[in-house]
Amino acid sequence: MSNTDRSKDNFERLLSRMNPLVEQALKRYAWPQSDAPKRLTDAMTYSLQAGGKRLRPMLVLAACEAVGGELESALPVAAAFEMIHTYSLIHDDLPAMDDDDLRRGRPTCHKAFDEATAILAGDAMATYAFQAILTHVSDPAKAVAAGRELAVAAGLEGMVGGQMADLEGEGRTPSADELRYIHEHKTGALITAAVVCGGIMGGADDATLQHLRQYGQAIGLAFQVIDDILDETATAEQLGKSPGKDSASDKMTYPRLYGLEGARNYAEQLISEACGHLQSLKKADALQTIAEYFVARTY
Repeated sequence: MSNTDRSKDNFERLLSRMNPLVEQALKRYAWPQSDAPKRLTDAMTYSLQAGGKRLRPMLVLAACEAVGGELESALPVAAAFEMIHTYSLIHDDLPAMDDDDLRRGRPTCHKAFDEATAILAGDAMATYAFQAILTHVSDPAKAVAAGRELAVAAGLEGMVGGQMADLEGEGRTPSADELRYIHEHKTGALITAAVVCGGIMGGADDATLQHLRQYGQAIGLAFQVIDDILDETATAEQLGKSPGKDSASDKMTYPRLYGLEGARNYAEQLISEACGHLQSLKKADALQTIAEYFVARTY
């Protein structure tokens, strides 16, 4: 068995262990249960039920486990990260942004419903995520710390700022530093925060949280480097979305900067760096598996 096949096999076993916990968290804390307009809650549920690998909530749970924490305590935070990620996909697919018709193999939210409903569904999920943390995390200090970490990663200094920089980079050639900024913020910030928040919920000390942050930063950037590669090499069936969107939007990507082989070598270097930060953790097998899968994935 090749290293790539072994990484994928290990990841599938991790999925079978973690996915039931993630789906439990989503059903308990993310499915809208209120008297809000049904069309709005239907759109939210439609997008949350679209599937995906649930990587961000898995990272919350894996990091909590790595520092010896109880996974049950991290479930509200895991659900919150999937809500923020899903809201970002809804808005990313809108005509004003990437204007995509396909997400996870089925019509995007604004195609299945309408543009206004999709905007409001994303807005509602963004706030519902913090409601889940502040309502269901029993330790006030951990709730505040995790909520702040998520807010920074999702907002101006993280995902939203990175998305704006990405839009500004269309049609020109950003430098390597600018491209790294875009990817570290647009994609990497939320991945890093998921790892850190798992550590927070597991009771990690500051030194351990710093190792988790450095691990998260490295795998977050590697994830986007591989995403850039797959946008050029994978099919719509493999991706569950339209390929070639980056080239069509004239975006700078790592394959355009370094070539396909150079981009993959860079991703492998990042994963090696990430795994180096796991040495002091109590039970880092799941984080190791996720890191290796990030560079081995083909969709």
